[in-house]
Amino acid sequence: MSSKLQWFEKGAPIPESIGRRADLIKEVEELYREMKAETDAVYARMSELRESIINDLSKSDDTGAAGLKYRVQVKTETKPKPADWDALYEYILKHERFDLLQRRLSDRAVMDLMEEEGKVPGVERIHLPKLSITKI
Repeated sequence: MSSKLQWFEKGAPIPESIGRRADLIKEVEELYREMKAETDAVYARMSELRESIINDLSKSDDTGAAGLKYRVQVKTETKPKPADWDALYEYILKHERFDLLQRRLSDRAVMDLMEEEGKVPGVERIHLPKLSITKI
């Protein structure tokens, strides 16, 4: 690995100067964005190939296909999808089945409500440190 890339590895030495660390964090962010664009393109290609196989196999009598190294077949996975949220919420409340929901707040909606009403029962505000980095 080139010596420049070593600065981007977790656990690599951290510069003494906070200013140099600010420079380095922006370099790491830039590299991350470039790599993410590449991985997004690779993921899009993978999705395109998956969809084409599902499409073509669903139109044929074949149960699968084999290449030189891999065999593929379409399997069905069943997952729940709410069709009527109001009915679902009513059921959850009536039967106290809150385990059917994931525990996660909608940050924006809760913060908006806190702005309007000042407080939401059971919710507290926490302050998280966040860096602001600007080009000089």
